[in-house]
Amino acid sequence: MPSFFYITRDNQGHKNSGVEEGFSQDEIVSRLQARGLFIVSIVSESKEGPAGSQQVELKGKRGQFKHYGVKSDDLVLFCRQVATLLGAGVTILKSLGIISLQVPSRKLHAILKKLQKDMEAGLSLHEAMSRHPAVFSELWVNLVESGEASGNLAMVLNRLATYLERDAAFKKKIISALIYPAILMCAGFGALLFLTIKIIPTFAELFKGFNIKLPLLTQILVSVSYFIRTNFLYFILVTAAVVFVVRKYIRTREGRKQYEKMKFNMPGFGDFFRGLIIERFSSEMSTLVESGVPILYSLEIAEHSVDNLTMAGIIHSIKDDVRSGKTLSQPLAKSGFFEPMVVQMVAIGEEIGELPQMFKKINAFYQDYVETFLTRFASMFEPIVLIFMGVVIGIMIIGMFLPIFQISQIGK
Repeated sequence: MPSFFYITRDNQGHKNSGVEEGFSQDEIVSRLQARGLFIVSIVSESKEGPAGSQQVELKGKRGQFKHYGVKSDDLVLFCRQVATLLGAGVTILKSLGIISLQVPSRKLHAILKKLQKDMEAGLSLHEAMSRHPAVFSELWVNLVESGEASGNLAMVLNRLATYLERDAAFKKKIISALIYPAILMCAGFGALLFLTIKIIPTFAELFKGFNIKLPLLTQILVSVSYFIRTNFLYFILVTAAVVFVVRKYIRTREGRKQYEKMKFNMPGFGDFFRGLIIERFSSEMSTLVESGVPILYSLEIAEHSVDNLTMAGIIHSIKDDVRSGKTLSQPLAKSGFFEPMVVQMVAIGEEIGELPQMFKKINAFYQDYVETFLTRFASMFEPIVLIFMGVVIGIMIIGMFLPIFQISQIGK
């Protein structure tokens, strides 16, 4: 009778390993699950045995990879697939093998193979994932650890997939809302640059042959055109140098703080940037708390993944206050960063034991707020740019035609 080496976790998350004899791998899986154990991996120690006793080797023709990097859609699909396979009773090790045969990302395929090897060596899934922080964030690792400890990994992964889908869809909406204003801005400045570099010099050469004194507006336009044409390369180099220096400064801790302070204090846009941060924070907190992660641990994860020094410092202070025995709503109010509505909803959620649902409602509110703001911004931006372009181009046309009017008067 063949032997199988297994690694499992109990309801308290403790790792167990051992060897079981059985006619097939499925028999061992059923036997271990009957004991209430969550199977991390199971490998046949026998090379030969009765039919079906060997470890099932995953075979399949792997198609061409569509891309190298790991996209958000790849991670969402991977998360859903693992949750589905685990829910169907497939072991996590075999699930990784099945999924690795059909992932469109070459990099993710290589990572899944490394996860398999690490788990066969005795690591749990979250321990193996923690070795790839560029792909699996701290949020991933801690949620998977929570799922492994509770024995509800499939449910936790489904929640994680929902969070990733919601986050990806929200980012796409933001990008879509900003594409049109960006295109309009580029087209407008491109048109102005073309008029300045190509059209105005042509008219200037034409006017030289008439030996007349150009109107002041025309002289200004010709001078500006000449300056831009002769110093265009220097202008590009200076602009690139300024952008490089500013980006370097923003990457420093002090520069990042100043940049964030400027964003939050921008007239008309400060509340928008604040709403973006709160949306991200509430989305992560709802997913973490609903998945069974303790509130202090959830705050620590949010602190490291929020990608904003100002907010990270606020979360750190909130975490210290909660650790000292205060409710979550108290330090939220003390921070001054969150609106009273957010504080009250969190307080109600703590009182009635529905904190994850309250965070979901906060997240939905700020998603609607950000989307509405961007829609209004795009609708207002279009006429402003068109009016600006119309005025500037109108001035250019008037400046170029004034000498023509002057010449026509001389002819009379």
